[in-house]
Amino acid sequence: MESALPVVVIGAGPQGLAAAAHLVERDVPVVVLEAGTGPASAVAEWGHVRLFSEWPELIDAAGARILEPTGWAAPTTGYPTGAQWISGYLAPLATELGERVRYDARVVGVSRLGRDRLVDAGRGDQPFTVHVQQSDGEEYRLQARAVIDASGRWSSPNPAGADGLPALGERAAAKLLSYRIPDFRDREGFEGKHTVVIGSGHSAVTAVLALARMARRDPDTTVTWALRRATAGNAFGGGEADELPARGALGIKAKEFVDAGLVSLVTGFRVERVTTDGDRPVLVAEDGRTLTGDRVVVLTGFRPDLSFLSELRLELDPTLQAPVRIAAEVDPNVHSCGSVAATGAADLAQPEPDFYLVGAKSYGRAPTFLALTGYEQVRSVVAELAGDHDAARRVELVLPDTGVCGGAGLFDASGASLGGACCAPPAQVLQIGRAPATV
Repeated sequence: MESALPVVVIGAGPQGLAAAAHLVERDVPVVVLEAGTGPASAVAEWGHVRLFSEWPELIDAAGARILEPTGWAAPTTGYPTGAQWISGYLAPLATELGERVRYDARVVGVSRLGRDRLVDAGRGDQPFTVHVQQSDGEEYRLQARAVIDASGRWSSPNPAGADGLPALGERAAAKLLSYRIPDFRDREGFEGKHTVVIGSGHSAVTAVLALARMARRDPDTTVTWALRRATAGNAFGGGEADELPARGALGIKAKEFVDAGLVSLVTGFRVERVTTDGDRPVLVAEDGRTLTGDRVVVLTGFRPDLSFLSELRLELDPTLQAPVRIAAEVDPNVHSCGSVAATGAADLAQPEPDFYLVGAKSYGRAPTFLALTGYEQVRSVVAELAGDHDAARRVELVLPDTGVCGGAGLFDASGASLGGACCAPPAQVLQIGRAPATV
């Protein structure tokens, strides 16, 4: 009976849909469980943001093969927004997958039939049980021969607090803070106001760029960019050394705006407390400095939600909460020049047989995940589940160079110049017609 059970894929985002496409090609039954009301619901929440990957890097090969008979043609150039990614590829793929994709199906637990985490006896012979909750509160349970968790990290943003926990008062002031890249087409909420952006990754840089352009048009618009580290360091990225030109352009442009005085850069600012001045949030650093903004945008990264996996036996890196065999490759404390190696089924395997973390969630708390990485992961994982071990071991992807060297640098190092990493952006500015963003 178990052989007829489906593979359950958690999440109908880019990697979840790609996993389903590969399973369909191999005639393996699959059910995709999506918490949202439509495909790629997390992507839809940042649909206004432009990606820094071009169209060919955003389409999975199996997904394309499934769509081609319908007359769909893969876009070949350009940097889509999240909304365009959905309309141009992800939604059509979900439509073709049909009833295999279930919406309003939030996974609240995964275990083994009749076995909690403690039980050894016969554990690997039992199917998985996947507990699902709908928005109306109704619950049901599915059995699965394998589970691929492609649920991402979007639902678990990191807090403003510098120690990884919400700062004192942050929960109470949460309605005054934003933890996503705002839609800056709503200029009224930002023009003529002071916005504080906290964070050093691509999402933070994207927000800083959009705000700086407003400030260039309107002198009453002010922008403060708060970094936890003592120096800007790698916040400006790899510049022209980045093999994804649009990603490199983010840092180059950000440095230009800082140098031009359109963005005030504050370093070593580690939030200890959030208070309010009327309806304005006030950030208090551990060293007593304060920043008061009309708007505060917290873009400090994301972390995986592991709460619904508590009954599974996982082997995760204690620092990143990523599978241990890929953690060293993606650790921002040690990452150096060159490409991050592609990861496959062998790297993602867990002590719980036939359970895999894929996509952004497989990076734990590490940043800079690319769609290409996830597509290679699910290709390999599905091959392994289908018994094609040679294909699972094969590497079919070479990732682009980030151009960022020497890891993140010393956290408390001071005196380094802006862009002082070994792959610092060049002096000239790479002009771009639009503001590509993250992913």
